[in-house]
Amino acid sequence: MMPADSTMTSIVQRIARQALVTFRSPPGPGEEAGKSFLENHNKLKSLMTEVRAADLKLVPRRAEDGSARALPYHHHGVPPVTYMHICETDQFSMGVFLLKTGASIPLHDHPGMHGVLKVLYGKVRISCFDRLERSCGSAPPHAHLPPPVPPAQVGSLRRSVLRSSAEYTEESGPCVLSPDRDNLHQIDAVDGPTAFMDILAPPYDPEDGRDCHYYKVVTEAELKAVEQKEKEVWLVEISQPPNFWCGGEPYPGPQVSL
Repeated sequence: MMPADSTMTSIVQRIARQALVTFRSPPGPGEEAGKSFLENHNKLKSLMTEVRAADLKLVPRRAEDGSARALPYHHHGVPPVTYMHICETDQFSMGVFLLKTGASIPLHDHPGMHGVLKVLYGKVRISCFDRLERSCGSAPPHAHLPPPVPPAQVGSLRRSVLRSSAEYTEESGPCVLSPDRDNLHQIDAVDGPTAFMDILAPPYDPEDGRDCHYYKVVTEAELKAVEQKEKEVWLVEISQPPNFWCGGEPYPGPQVSL
């Protein structure tokens, strides 16, 4: 009998099994991670570091021709981002996001969720934020809000911090988020199309308080910088941007059994 994690078992299957173990009982918001969780989380990150596009039978896509880029994608009726579903349980979801040239996944949150993201091909810039507690008497610097925030939205401003803005390729390690750290992020395709494997734990579930919320930075934040860390900003919650939506497409890689 072959061992469970032999070379016959796809790395996608091994990642899914490790995610199931890791996120069986993850720490929630404000909870300290225990030794067992940290050990399993490190194993998951190690496996994610190894995975490549070929393991999922993905062929890196080429940049679209000039005519396709002449207008924003929504003018063509083509989704700027697509998603390949691999598997989902009550504990986690796993899939692949594919971004076309110039596409972005807008700044959004992951309420009470953990995440592990690994680039499979191309390059992305990931800008990570966290909300901060508003200190007594703290108010946004209205003189530096371009454009001005409508009065009705002033109460929904959120004091936040830009933790980092960095570029990732297939050679990079995974980008990790938790309920308390780097929980909000924006993902931009850089210099062409890109794809990344994504694990979220637990999955989004609006009925269980895990809906996806979108935000806009209303104070200057240099998201285009290659590297940036720890800059205080103000965010305001917005509706899903009209030029962003996500389509679906079949997953061509090894099937997962849990």
